[in-house]
Amino acid sequence: MKKNTILDLFSGCGGLSHGFSKAGYKVLAGMDNWDISLQTFKKNHPSAKTITGDISKLSPSEAAKKLGLKKSDVGIIVGGPPCQGFSLSGKRDVNDPRNLLYKGFVQYVDFFRPAAFLMENVPNILSMDNGAVKDKILSDFESLGYTVSYKILLASDYGVPQNRRRAFFIGLKNGKTFNFPNPMYGEKEGLEKKLTTKDAIGDLPERDLIDGQAYTTSAVSDYQKKMRIGSKGVYNHQAVVHTEKTKRIISLVPDGGNYKNLPKALQNTRKVNIAWTRFSSSKPGYTIDTGHNHHFHYKYNRVPTARESARIQSFEDKFFFCGTKNEQLKQIGNAVPPLLAYQVAKQLKKYL
Repeated sequence: MKKNTILDLFSGCGGLSHGFSKAGYKVLAGMDNWDISLQTFKKNHPSAKTITGDISKLSPSEAAKKLGLKKSDVGIIVGGPPCQGFSLSGKRDVNDPRNLLYKGFVQYVDFFRPAAFLMENVPNILSMDNGAVKDKILSDFESLGYTVSYKILLASDYGVPQNRRRAFFIGLKNGKTFNFPNPMYGEKEGLEKKLTTKDAIGDLPERDLIDGQAYTTSAVSDYQKKMRIGSKGVYNHQAVVHTEKTKRIISLVPDGGNYKNLPKALQNTRKVNIAWTRFSSSKPGYTIDTGHNHHFHYKYNRVPTARESARIQSFEDKFFFCGTKNEQLKQIGNAVPPLLAYQVAKQLKKYL
């Protein structure tokens, strides 16, 4: 069996695959039910195949046939089943049918029997229904002969300029127990200083750029220089157009501030607790969302562009996103940060 080949389920635009690819793995295919995200996946993983389909309706054997894959071709299965049913922003109903989509993931693991799998989800999947969901996931995979480890990882601990927390389940078929990589960035002695939003996007201009337009400023931080490698210009840097009233309200919020900095009369103009939040230029960014327009640039009176969001997610500038602005933002917000995926993928190599 090959051990460095990837099948990405619920792939979206391919954040996990991109991170694994950077770590030296070969991406065989991406599968998702959203065609635009697969267009992005294919553009950035040209040697990989794609298949549009619902994992609950497309059996593993059918998918293998359509992709031209033998069971032995797939070394690792990765993916993040849709997490709305588990998410803090949802109702957290244990009987939500979306919670069962991971069952399709289990079926694919059962069919291909890869050397390892990685499944990613929102952090509260571990505590949902007093741990019953987590225990069920563990028992499903363990019944297939996998030794499963799980942990919540904070992306900013691994060089991503974003405080994004996600739960990871990793299973090994060889009986070994996977140990997650130690944090590389933080306050402790011997760790690098965490990257900030200014480190990530401080070189990108306030105004729109035409796709492919040359950089208008020099890269300042090492991170910005790294993000520019391989790209001849800037792509996906078109701003959302806000009303004058919205821009006026944003202007009242200071760097790193939120709705509490607004006059009382304006504090309830949006009914969510993260509304009117500005990124801090001196800290890692908040979790990039899927285009809800709640978080604003630390300096400019607008939400981040798709390219700025991609930078905060650790996608390099050469990674192009297909679709409309809203579709681009949704793809980016749904993705696993590639740099986080890269660190986990690099650690996984030690166990295969």
